[in-house]
Amino acid sequence: MTALASSAEGTDDGALMTTAEIHGWWAERLAAGRFDVRRIPFSALDDWSFHPDTGNLGHASGRFFTIEGLRVRDGGADTWAQPIINQPEIGVLGIVVKRFDGVLHCLMQAKMEPGNVNTLQISPTVQATRSNYTRVHRGALPPYLDLFMGERRGKVLVDVLQSEQGAWFWRKRNRNMVVEVTGDLPVLEDFAWLTLAQIRELTRIENLVNMDARTVLSCLPFEMPERPGRPRDAFGEALLRSYRRPQDTLHTAGEALSWFTEAKTRCDWTARLVPLDSVKGWERGEYELSERDGRLFEIIAVEVEARTREVTRWTQPLLHPCGQGRAVFLARPIDGVLHLLVQARPEYGLVDMVEMAPTVHLPPGVEPHDVEDAFLRDVLLSRTGVTRYDTVLSEEGGRFYRALTRYQIVEVGDEIPIDVPPNFRWMTVRQLLDLLHHGHYLNIEARSLLACLHSLC
Repeated sequence: MTALASSAEGTDDGALMTTAEIHGWWAERLAAGRFDVRRIPFSALDDWSFHPDTGNLGHASGRFFTIEGLRVRDGGADTWAQPIINQPEIGVLGIVVKRFDGVLHCLMQAKMEPGNVNTLQISPTVQATRSNYTRVHRGALPPYLDLFMGERRGKVLVDVLQSEQGAWFWRKRNRNMVVEVTGDLPVLEDFAWLTLAQIRELTRIENLVNMDARTVLSCLPFEMPERPGRPRDAFGEALLRSYRRPQDTLHTAGEALSWFTEAKTRCDWTARLVPLDSVKGWERGEYELSERDGRLFEIIAVEVEARTREVTRWTQPLLHPCGQGRAVFLARPIDGVLHLLVQARPEYGLVDMVEMAPTVHLPPGVEPHDVEDAFLRDVLLSRTGVTRYDTVLSEEGGRFYRALTRYQIVEVGDEIPIDVPPNFRWMTVRQLLDLLHHGHYLNIEARSLLACLHSLC
């Protein structure tokens, strides 16, 4: 059995820490941290201000990120505009792995982010913007950064640029990395070695494994654990075949890629950045920049104190969603092989216009009856299927304030047809995992759900 398969085996099999010890370590980190996040007026922001000519909200250094306007033209006419986060620099999301007695372990971090609903979440070894690791904030370097980009860099297992939320970020990308080390590595108090099986079990706990950890883990080559003698139900057997039978697919890889390319050519819209002051329908108050009807999100300001961060006090803007999002993969066995129903979904902030998304992808503030697509609306309003995974997880806490998404995997049968509308395709898990060797195919919600799907193996 390979190190990856061993790491994905039983929850505590071959682990340095038992699951009970992990929860004990977690409780210690919560007790040790002194964290305080409070909303403040925009006028109390340090080194952040609204530009007098454009209204854009930016930092005095010109780094980190800006809040600007996004304008969309559909069919040649302006349709709508909104604020959006513009963070052009590419950050590093990296996990260090090491084998202990042949079992791969991941060095995970108990990391505080100001937007986290529960403050502390399990995060990658390194989670740093370029501004962070070039020390624009005048703080310390993130621990273990040299294992990803210095002379001590470990053996690279994953290195791929992946997108983030195209509705809230303008063409945002981060470098998703996994590196393997062999030598002794001191483990700091906010870090712990966990197996893949343990991490996947933790993805079933609300708001515990953060978004950045989920996206990196989704890109790691997955090997189904053997688990000899452990019975699987019909769903488990179909899932096993979906991982292991690359040839048993409803559509070939070439057909799926052609479908995806065609979805991009159907886009008859353009999007561009504009001054924030030119975005109509949004009003700036003392404490928030918000849409008049308050449905989607608002921009707020916070002051942060965090003893365990490279800088222990700072202020910054955050995007605060108005409500909870929802992301659902419908899963159906086809000829005994589990297929996921994938949507080719446009988002105006994406680099390449369209990425593969879960079957259902509702941003916060959007209700099922608001969905224009009749097929999707019927899926949302129906109560068919068996829910295999259902957990509320946090989105990126460094830029979003208490952004939550309900992630679900629902097994369906003949009630959902094999013949689906043109912007949907049934694809196997292996087909999607193979695409994760490359950037800009699967969106952040689809990658999160794939990481959660591994917990069902």
